[in-house]
Amino acid sequence: MDEANAHESVVNRLIDCINDRRVELMDELFHDDAVMHWPQSGELVRGAENRRGIYNAFPQLPTITPRRLVSGGDLVIAEASLDYGGPTYETVFIFEFRDGKIAKETAYWSEAFEAPPWRAQWVEKT
Repeated sequence: MDEANAHESVVNRLIDCINDRRVELMDELFHDDAVMHWPQSGELVRGAENRRGIYNAFPQLPTITPRRLVSGGDLVIAEASLDYGGPTYETVFIFEFRDGKIAKETAYWSEAFEAPPWRAQWVEKT
C-alpha cells in the first residue's frame, strides 16, 4: 500500500471509530502531540489528553458520511457531512500526517442551508 492510500486508510478508520462511537480507538490514529484546529470557533486542541477530554464529553457525536477523499504526500483532504441527529453540517477536514499517524487536523464546517431561489436558473441541485 502506498503512502497516500495508507493515510486515507487512517482517515477512514477515524470516520469508522467516530460512527461506531469507539473514540478510544483515536489514540491509535493520532500522535500524542497532535493538534486539532477549528478556525471558525478559534479553538486549538493540543495533545491526546485534551482530545480525549473533548470526545468523551461530546453531547452527541455526529454520524459522518464521507463524500470524497483526496490525498498526496502527507496530506489527506476529506469532504463529508456530519449529522448530529438534527442539524447537518457540510465539512472539510485537512489531515496532516507524520510517520503514518495524524499530526494535525484542521476542520471547517457549515450548517447546511437552502439555496436562494434567485440562483435557480444557473445551478444544479445535488
